[in-house]
Amino acid sequence: MANFIEFTLFAPYNKGAALIGSFSDWQEIPMEKGEDGYFRTTVELEDGVYQYKFRVQSKSWFFEADQWVEVTDPYATDIDELGGKDNSVIRIKDGQKIVDTYVWHHDDKSLPADHELVIYELHVGDFSGGEDDPYARGKYKHVIEKLDYLSDLGINAIELLPVKEYPGDYSWGYNPRYFFATESSYGSTEGLKQLIDECHSRGIRVIMDGIYNHSESSSPLTQIDHDYWYHHAPRDPDNSWGPEFNYEFYDENLETYPARKFIGDTVRFWVQEYHIDGIRYDAARQIANYDFMHWIVQEAKKTAGAKPFYNVAEHIPETTSITNIDGPMDGCWHDSFMHTVTAHICGDRFDLENLKDVIDPKRQGFMGATNVVNYLTNHDHNRVMVELGNRNIFDEEAFRRIKLGVAILMTAVGVPLVWMGQEFGEYKPKTQESSKIDWTLLGNDLNRSLFDYYKGLIHLRKNSHALYTENIDFIHENAEAKVVAYSRWNDEGSRVVVVTNFSENFLGGYHVPNFPCSGTWHEWTANYDVEAGDDGIITDLGPYEAKVFVWQ
Repeated sequence: MANFIEFTLFAPYNKGAALIGSFSDWQEIPMEKGEDGYFRTTVELEDGVYQYKFRVQSKSWFFEADQWVEVTDPYATDIDELGGKDNSVIRIKDGQKIVDTYVWHHDDKSLPADHELVIYELHVGDFSGGEDDPYARGKYKHVIEKLDYLSDLGINAIELLPVKEYPGDYSWGYNPRYFFATESSYGSTEGLKQLIDECHSRGIRVIMDGIYNHSESSSPLTQIDHDYWYHHAPRDPDNSWGPEFNYEFYDENLETYPARKFIGDTVRFWVQEYHIDGIRYDAARQIANYDFMHWIVQEAKKTAGAKPFYNVAEHIPETTSITNIDGPMDGCWHDSFMHTVTAHICGDRFDLENLKDVIDPKRQGFMGATNVVNYLTNHDHNRVMVELGNRNIFDEEAFRRIKLGVAILMTAVGVPLVWMGQEFGEYKPKTQESSKIDWTLLGNDLNRSLFDYYKGLIHLRKNSHALYTENIDFIHENAEAKVVAYSRWNDEGSRVVVVTNFSENFLGGYHVPNFPCSGTWHEWTANYDVEAGDDGIITDLGPYEAKVFVWQ
């Protein structure tokens, strides 16, 4: 049987709009505008899948005045991108509009708290296809095939590069055209839900990369009334990736902030429809509006309800103001950690105070363990193997230095993040082109041993809850020898001491004083016990090596 389905388009200052669709043989169906700024019409539709678009008299300055243009529904949850016309897709079932018929199975599983997170950043298109694989893989279902691998590694959160519909079949996703639709080339909406559900079944949270600074230049709102939702021109032309949402603009007639309303609608939709567990806010420095960010974070948390939800900003360069007491975000990307630690393991410089600042972000003014997300690299930077190779550091030497970085990443104050492939020494340089991970590297002893090192330290982190706190003491510093040691602890008796050597020298029988307590400590990297007396311990430190001591 047929039901009346309403189509709406918010375009308050546009003169006219009409609906066209497969159900009308693409002939215009007139729409009436209400005082609330919405054009509406109802169509009698049976259950099924239909395609449609709107025609609207544009208010955008780059068209003739009141010129009729065809636009995709800004709120479309699916797009027929393969057809080449970017038609909006609507599904009707039991007389209702639906996204799909996916049934969630694992909403009851408990998920890790923010302070327990070890995040794995991945790009769906490149994560799953670099094996000797004749098929071009890179879909949600291929990520699902790798979840056992990720569980074995020990991570408990996946951060997906943006999966909203972008133009074409390959992109990192920072050029979103449609904010409610998922990227067609990765699979269906059900495919994404199944990936998230399968993650939840394994206790893995899913954090979405959200682009709220800008949209791709032909996104529907730009065509309808550009300056109603966007700034007329980029505020910082050197850092502009497309039309920028204007979160300052307030429409007094309708008592609404148009750009905030739209992004609020998208965030609530993603949390409700896709059951995501956090958002990374891209380009927060360019958004530059803490009022809006406070509001959007609250909207996300209200929608998520009782479950943990992590809001983390990419604000480069970082600032404590975005995440401390008055700041809108739970955490922010800790870019100085990456720059400092990479420079030190590459041997570019040794600056003790700078190292201490990034290992203990409280020294920079951050407050707690979830206020920073630490990483040795991410999608925006070269992998550490490339940085080392650029300095002619290869093979065993390169792997040794990466392990020093990993030991700090997993034991510093903050939430650690791993960029895909980093855990086994992927060495492809950063590129905007397709660059699939080379899984065959795991067959090499050095690469496999790096994977095991990551896995072991992640396991250590989950079992030594000293590493979940913001407690840290630098117990020993020797700028001349390039040695620094720090202690981590909690009130339940978990203690970890990390001793790092940033020199090229083997330091035999090195004395580390000031151990937090005497007794038996277990050295994790080489698996042996050592007794600490009142005067600390004596240990051998290899060049560019970290020792990790765990109190028994």
